[in-house]
Amino acid sequence: MKKLFLLSIFWLALSTAACAGPDGQTAAFAPMPSFSVEDIGGTKISSAALKGKVVVVNFWATWCPPCRAEIPDFVAFYNDNKSKGLEVIGLSVDEMTASEIKPFVEKFKMSYPVVLADSQIVRAFDPGNAIPTTFIVDKQGRIRHKQVGLMERSSLENWFGKLSRE
Repeated sequence: MKKLFLLSIFWLALSTAACAGPDGQTAAFAPMPSFSVEDIGGTKISSAALKGKVVVVNFWATWCPPCRAEIPDFVAFYNDNKSKGLEVIGLSVDEMTASEIKPFVEKFKMSYPVVLADSQIVRAFDPGNAIPTTFIVDKQGRIRHKQVGLMERSSLENWFGKLSRE
Protein backbone atom coordinates (compact mmCIF):
# COMPACT_ATOMS: atom_id res chain seq x y z
CA MET A 1 0.00 0.00 0.00
CA LYS A 2 2.84 2.39 0.88
CA LYS A 3 4.50 1.67 -2.49
CA LEU A 4 1.26 2.46 -4.30
CA PHE A 5 0.92 5.74 -2.39
CA LEU A 6 4.53 6.74 -3.21
CA LEU A 7 4.06 5.81 -6.86
CA SER A 8 0.89 7.92 -6.98
CA ILE A 9 2.74 10.92 -5.58
CA PHE A 10 5.61 10.41 -8.02
CA TRP A 11 3.18 10.16 -10.94
CA LEU A 12 1.38 13.33 -9.84
CA ALA A 13 4.66 15.23 -9.62
CA LEU A 14 5.82 13.90 -12.98
CA SER A 15 2.57 14.74 -14.71
CA THR A 16 2.58 18.20 -13.12
CA ALA A 17 6.05 18.85 -14.50
CA ALA A 18 5.12 17.50 -17.93
CA CYS A 19 1.98 19.65 -18.18
CA ALA A 20 3.73 22.92 -17.39
CA GLY A 21 5.08 24.63 -20.47
CA PRO A 22 8.79 25.51 -20.53
CA ASP A 23 8.06 29.23 -20.77
CA GLY A 24 5.21 29.27 -18.24
CA GLN A 25 2.55 31.94 -18.46
CA THR A 26 2.88 35.68 -18.20
CA ALA A 27 0.51 37.71 -16.06
CA ALA A 28 1.83 41.22 -16.73
CA PHE A 29 1.10 44.14 -14.44
CA ALA A 30 -1.57 42.56 -12.20
CA PRO A 31 -1.10 43.76 -8.62
CA MET A 32 0.43 41.30 -6.18
CA PRO A 33 -2.26 40.19 -3.72
CA SER A 34 -2.19 41.87 -0.34
CA PHE A 35 -1.06 39.48 2.39
CA SER A 36 0.46 39.23 5.84
CA VAL A 37 1.95 35.89 6.88
CA GLU A 38 4.56 34.39 9.20
CA ASP A 39 7.43 32.29 7.94
CA ILE A 40 8.27 29.00 9.66
CA GLY A 41 10.62 30.87 12.00
CA GLY A 42 7.88 33.25 13.16
CA THR A 43 9.01 36.33 11.19
CA LYS A 44 6.14 38.41 9.81
CA ILE A 45 6.11 39.10 6.06
CA SER A 46 3.66 41.47 4.41
CA SER A 47 3.13 42.51 0.82
CA ALA A 48 3.23 46.16 1.93
CA ALA A 49 6.74 45.74 3.38
CA LEU A 50 8.00 44.26 0.09
CA LYS A 51 7.33 47.36 -2.03
CA GLY A 52 10.55 48.68 -3.51
CA LYS A 53 11.99 45.17 -3.92
CA VAL A 54 11.85 42.68 -6.74
CA VAL A 55 9.99 39.72 -5.23
CA VAL A 56 10.01 36.08 -6.30
CA VAL A 57 7.06 34.12 -4.89
CA ASN A 58 7.47 30.38 -5.38
CA PHE A 59 4.73 27.80 -4.69
CA TRP A 60 6.36 24.41 -4.08
CA ALA A 61 6.18 21.17 -2.08
CA THR A 62 8.72 18.83 -0.51
CA TRP A 63 7.43 15.83 -2.49
CA CYS A 64 7.66 17.56 -5.90
CA PRO A 65 10.78 16.57 -7.93
CA PRO A 66 10.88 19.74 -10.09
CA CYS A 67 10.45 21.85 -6.92
CA ARG A 68 13.36 20.09 -5.27
CA ALA A 69 15.44 20.52 -8.43
CA GLU A 70 14.99 24.31 -8.55
CA ILE A 71 15.64 25.00 -4.84
CA PRO A 72 19.47 25.14 -5.13
CA ASP A 73 19.16 27.81 -7.86
CA PHE A 74 16.71 29.82 -5.74
CA VAL A 75 19.06 29.61 -2.73
CA ALA A 76 22.15 30.68 -4.70
CA PHE A 77 20.27 33.43 -6.55
CA TYR A 78 18.79 34.78 -3.31
CA ASN A 79 22.14 34.72 -1.51
CA ASP A 80 23.80 36.57 -4.41
CA ASN A 81 21.09 39.24 -4.76
CA LYS A 82 19.30 39.84 -1.44
CA SER A 83 21.56 42.83 -0.74
CA LYS A 84 20.60 44.25 -4.17
CA GLY A 85 16.85 44.52 -3.48
CA LEU A 86 15.67 40.94 -4.07
CA GLU A 87 13.27 39.00 -1.86
CA VAL A 88 12.35 35.36 -2.39
CA ILE A 89 9.43 33.76 -0.56
CA GLY A 90 8.86 30.02 -0.70
CA LEU A 91 5.20 29.14 -0.20
CA SER A 92 5.01 25.46 0.69
CA VAL A 93 1.74 23.74 -0.17
CA ASP A 94 2.69 20.71 1.94
CA GLU A 95 0.24 19.64 4.62
CA MET A 96 2.83 19.93 7.39
CA THR A 97 3.51 21.98 10.47
CA ALA A 98 6.43 24.40 10.70
CA SER A 99 8.36 21.96 12.90
CA GLU A 100 7.80 19.15 10.38
CA ILE A 101 9.07 21.16 7.40
CA LYS A 102 12.10 22.73 9.16
CA PRO A 103 14.37 19.67 8.64
CA PHE A 104 13.70 19.84 4.87
CA VAL A 105 14.41 23.60 4.82
CA GLU A 106 17.65 23.04 6.74
CA LYS A 107 18.73 20.10 4.54
CA PHE A 108 18.27 22.19 1.38
CA LYS A 109 19.85 25.26 3.06
CA MET A 110 16.84 27.41 2.15
CA SER A 111 18.08 30.82 3.30
CA TYR A 112 15.02 32.70 2.09
CA PRO A 113 11.72 32.89 4.02
CA VAL A 114 9.57 29.75 3.81
CA VAL A 115 5.87 30.03 4.58
CA LEU A 116 3.26 27.30 4.94
CA ALA A 117 0.71 28.40 2.34
CA ASP A 118 -2.82 28.42 3.65
CA SER A 119 -5.95 28.38 1.48
CA GLN A 120 -6.27 32.18 1.72
CA ILE A 121 -2.87 32.92 0.16
CA VAL A 122 -3.34 30.18 -2.44
CA ARG A 123 -6.69 31.72 -3.45
CA ALA A 124 -5.16 35.20 -3.51
CA PHE A 125 -2.31 34.26 -5.87
CA ASP A 126 -4.21 31.53 -7.75
CA PRO A 127 -1.16 29.55 -8.86
CA GLY A 128 -3.37 26.94 -10.54
CA ASN A 129 -3.09 23.21 -10.07
CA ALA A 130 0.58 22.80 -11.01
CA ILE A 131 3.68 23.22 -8.92
CA PRO A 132 6.17 24.62 -8.94
CA THR A 133 4.62 27.94 -9.91
CA THR A 134 6.62 31.13 -9.53
CA PHE A 135 5.52 34.76 -9.66
CA ILE A 136 7.96 37.60 -10.36
CA VAL A 137 6.86 40.92 -8.86
CA ASP A 138 8.35 44.32 -9.69
CA LYS A 139 9.33 47.08 -7.24
CA GLN A 140 5.88 48.67 -7.55
CA GLY A 141 4.18 45.45 -6.41
CA ARG A 142 2.94 44.34 -9.84
CA ILE A 143 3.12 40.76 -11.05
CA ARG A 144 5.23 40.83 -14.17
CA HIS A 145 5.62 37.11 -14.84
CA LYS A 146 4.04 33.80 -13.86
CA GLN A 147 6.12 30.69 -14.52
CA VAL A 148 4.41 27.31 -14.32
CA GLY A 149 7.01 24.57 -14.02
CA LEU A 150 10.67 24.58 -13.10
CA MET A 151 12.27 28.05 -12.99
CA GLU A 152 15.89 28.10 -14.08
CA ARG A 153 18.47 30.47 -12.61
CA SER A 154 19.01 32.15 -15.99
CA SER A 155 15.34 33.14 -16.06
CA LEU A 156 15.55 34.49 -12.50
CA GLU A 157 18.63 36.49 -13.48
CA ASN A 158 16.97 37.89 -16.61
CA TRP A 159 13.86 39.02 -14.75
CA PHE A 160 15.80 40.45 -11.82
CA GLY A 161 18.18 42.28 -14.15
CA LYS A 162 15.29 43.83 -16.06
CA LEU A 163 13.13 44.73 -13.05
CA SER A 164 15.92 46.01 -10.81
CA ARG A 165 16.74 48.67 -13.43
CA GLU A 166 13.13 49.92 -13.70
